[in-house]
Amino acid sequence: MALGTVLATGPGASAAGLPRTTGGGNSACPWMDTRKTPDQRAKLLLARSTLGQKLRWLDEQSANSPTQTTFSGVTYPVQVACTPTVVYADGPDYVRGPAGVTVFPAQLALAAAWNDDLAYDKGKAQADEAFRAGKNVLLAPGVSSSRTPLAGRTPEYLGEDSLLSGNLAAAQTNGIQEGNPKQPVMAVLKHYIANEQELDRQTSSSNIDGRTLREVYDLPFAIAVAKSDPGGVMCSFNQVNGVWACENQIQNNLLKTEAGFDGYIVSDFGSVHSTGPSLVGGLDQELNRPRFYTPANIEAALDTGVVSMAQIDAAALRVVRAYIAAGLFDHPLPATPSTSTSTPANKAIARTVAERGSVLLKNSGSILPLAGRGKKIAVIGQTASNTPTGGVSAGTVCAEGRGTSAACPNPVAPLDAITGRAATAGQTVSYDSGANPAAAASVARGADVAVVFGYAKQGEFADRTTLALDGNGDDLIAAVAAANPNTVVVLETGTATTMPWLASVKGVVQAWYPGDQQGTALARLLYGDTDFTGRLPMTFPKSLADTPTNTPAQYPGTFADGSTTRPAGSTEIRQVSYSEGLKVGYKWYDSQSIEPLFPFGYGLSYTSFVYQNLRVTPHLKGKRGTVSVTFDVRNTGARTGTATPQLYLTLPSVTGEPGKRLVGYDQVTLRPGQSTRVQLTIDATSPDRPLSFWNTAGHTWDIATGGYQVQVGASSRDLPLTGSFTVS
Repeated sequence: MALGTVLATGPGASAAGLPRTTGGGNSACPWMDTRKTPDQRAKLLLARSTLGQKLRWLDEQSANSPTQTTFSGVTYPVQVACTPTVVYADGPDYVRGPAGVTVFPAQLALAAAWNDDLAYDKGKAQADEAFRAGKNVLLAPGVSSSRTPLAGRTPEYLGEDSLLSGNLAAAQTNGIQEGNPKQPVMAVLKHYIANEQELDRQTSSSNIDGRTLREVYDLPFAIAVAKSDPGGVMCSFNQVNGVWACENQIQNNLLKTEAGFDGYIVSDFGSVHSTGPSLVGGLDQELNRPRFYTPANIEAALDTGVVSMAQIDAAALRVVRAYIAAGLFDHPLPATPSTSTSTPANKAIARTVAERGSVLLKNSGSILPLAGRGKKIAVIGQTASNTPTGGVSAGTVCAEGRGTSAACPNPVAPLDAITGRAATAGQTVSYDSGANPAAAASVARGADVAVVFGYAKQGEFADRTTLALDGNGDDLIAAVAAANPNTVVVLETGTATTMPWLASVKGVVQAWYPGDQQGTALARLLYGDTDFTGRLPMTFPKSLADTPTNTPAQYPGTFADGSTTRPAGSTEIRQVSYSEGLKVGYKWYDSQSIEPLFPFGYGLSYTSFVYQNLRVTPHLKGKRGTVSVTFDVRNTGARTGTATPQLYLTLPSVTGEPGKRLVGYDQVTLRPGQSTRVQLTIDATSPDRPLSFWNTAGHTWDIATGGYQVQVGASSRDLPLTGSFTVS
C-alpha cells in the first residue's frame, strides 16, 4: 500500500491537555479507568461523544489526530478529551518510512524458517522500533495463498500454505502486540481477501466459489485471528465475485461472524468506492484522508436510511475498543521520535531470520561448507557488493524491490563478509561483478570454488512476467558453471525461479531478500558456522506452464472481448477466474501428478535425518476429539543439525479434497546420533480445521466419516512414514 501522511499535533498529545491517568481514571475521562474492560471503556467514551466526534473514528486521519479539526478541507469537531495520537506505519517486513530502523529479511524468508517463536521475536523487535520511531500501529503482517509465483507481493507474504502462514502471522502479531507492553503497538492483518496479484489490483475481480474462498483464502486469516486477536484487519483493493472487497458482506459473514473477529476493518489506501455500501458491508475506517467517510457523506446516508445509527456506533466502537485493548490510550508515543531505532539485539534477530530462512537446495559432493585452507574463492555477481554495477548492489535485494535500494543504504555486503570469513580460514577471495559473463568466467576459472549471486527484483505495484533471473543472471550462472565445475549459486529473489543451469552447478542456496544483515548470515551459512535449517514455504515449479494458474482466464484474467490486454482508456474490471479451486500450491502438483523443481517443505542440512516408529493414536468420539501422532527423528550425520518434521493428512475421497494438507510441523535440534520422540496432535476443533471441509450442500464445515491417511517426513514429497485412522 502507499500510505499517506498522518497529520498530527505531536506524539503523545491529548485533546484537552489532560494527563494520561490509569487505575481509576478521572471524572472528565472515565474511559481512562484501566480497571474496566476495553469494551466498557469504549462505550463510556462514545456515550460522551456527539455524532461528529463518533464519525472521527471512521477516518484514519481524524481518528488519529484528536486536536486537529480540518483534514483536506473536511472539518470535524474537536475530539473528546484523553484520546491518543495514533500513527500508522506500513511494515510487513520492517518498519517502513522512518530512518535508522533494522531492515529485516523478506517475510517469505521468515516463512522459510518454519519457526513460530522466531516470528514472535521478529514481531516484538519490529514493534520496539516502531514505537520508538513514533509509530504505534503497524500495517502487518500480511497473508496470501501464493496462487501464482508471479504476484508482485509474494515476498511480503508467508507462503502458500494456510496453516503455516496463519500460524506465523499469529505469532508475529502476538510479538507486535504483546512483546512490549509499556510501548504498545497494534497490528493490522492484511489484505482481506483474495488479493493475489498486483496487475490491475484496483480494477479486477477475484471470482471464487464459496468452498475455495473459505478453505484457501479465508482460512489463514481465520487462523491468525483465532490465535492472536489482531486489533485490525485491512481489506483489499480488488473485487470478490463482482463486489469490492471493502464493501463485501464477506467481511461481516466470514471475518466478523464466522471467525469471531472483534477488531476493526480498515481500508487499503484508495480501496473504498462507496459510503453506505461500505459501512453496511463491514468497513469501519477509511485509510488516510476522508473521501467517502466524510461527515457529510455518512450523515446523508443516515438521513436516507442507507445506514443506521447502530451501524455507525458499531463501527466507532470497534475502532475505539481496539485502540484501548492495544494499550494506545494508556501509553502515549514519545514526545520526540527516535531517528535511530535499530539495536544490536534487533539486528541479531534480522541475522537469525536470514540464517534460518535461507534454504539449501543442492549440495552435490558436499561442496558446502567452504572448507580447506589455501583455497581460492571467486565471488561473482552485482548483489554481492555494496558498490553498484549498473545501479544494482547488495542494497537492491535487501528488501522487497519497488525499484529502489533506498530502504537498505548500507547492508552488510556478502562480499565483505565472505572475504573476512575466508581470511580466518586461510583462503583468498577474488571478485567480479558479472556484468560481463566472459570476464566473470575467467575469474571463476582461476578459483577452486565460484560463488555466483543471482537476483530478481519484485515488489508491490507490479507482477513479474517471468521466473527467470534479472540482469541475464541465468546466462551468467551458466557461463560461470561452464568455467568452474565447483560452482555454488546464491539466489536473492522474492519468489521461485526455474534454474535452467541446475544440473551444471554443485550448490544452490535460496536466500530470498535477506535484509541488512545479509552478508553476515550468508558467510556463516556458507562456511558452516551455522546449519541450514530453512525449508521452502512455496513450491518451485519447473516452468510457468506447470503452475496452477496456467491459462489466461486464471492469470492475468480477461476482459469482455476475451483479451488479456486492457483496452486503451478502459476502466473495465478484469475478470480473474479462480477455476483451479482448492488446487493451490503443493495440492495442485500432488493432484495433477506434476513433478516440481523443488517441493513445498523441502530443504537440505549439513547433516541427515531418518524418521522412524510412527504411531497414530485416535482419541475421537465421533467427529470430535484429537489424534496423537508420534514418531522418532534421528540425526544420522556427523554434525549437529535441525530437522523440521512435517505432518500431512489425506481426507477421505468423498470430500473431494485434492492431494494432502499440512496439519502439523515441529523443529528439533539433534547432536550426531541423537534421537528424539516427536508428538504432534491433530485437533478436530483447532482453528485450522485439520479434519474439515466446507460442505456446500449443508453450507457448513463438516468432517467426513471414513479413513484418513497420515504421512510424516521432511517435505511434501519426502514422507517415509505412513499411518491411518478412521472417523466413524
